[in-house]
Amino acid sequence: MKILTFAGSLRKDSLNKKVCRNVVNYVQQNKLAEIEFVDLKPLEIPMYDGDFEASQGIPESVQKLCAKIREADAIIISSPENNGSIAAVLKNTVDWVSREKVVSITGKHVLLCAASPGALGGVRGLWHTRVPFEALGCHVYPDMMGFSKAHEAFDSENQIKDEKTKARFEKLLQSFIQFAK
Repeated sequence: MKILTFAGSLRKDSLNKKVCRNVVNYVQQNKLAEIEFVDLKPLEIPMYDGDFEASQGIPESVQKLCAKIREADAIIISSPENNGSIAAVLKNTVDWVSREKVVSITGKHVLLCAASPGALGGVRGLWHTRVPFEALGCHVYPDMMGFSKAHEAFDSENQIKDEKTKARFEKLLQSFIQFAK
């Protein structure tokens, strides 16, 4: 089984990238699947613009991401919320991915997580984040997880500090992987 994980954030020290790195560590340590983390920042995905697409086609960076999505059996995304909704970076990425003639993400199993300095951990945004994935025919896992006060959730090595939170997250990952198999 192959899993792809990425964050709906570009920031170098993104809390959501830390969640993704914890996903990679857990999956690799427990030999649950083959897993790859993709950082969206170096892809430099432009804002979706129909005129750009008509004149230049789908950017090469998006095509490379789509190829990775096609190879994956499941996708785990951690994303911030923007004003209680889907993060702009993630929405733009999904909009570009949806422009393929045969959409690579259709039929994929997707787990959504969020990390935020706020008390709700980005969960409000996850409800909005589900919508485009479901519209594209993804199998979005019913459980989601938000890391509240995420700026305090990770130690100096970016590992989850709170044992209860870590156990809950690991249980979610195990359940999702079983679902995706």
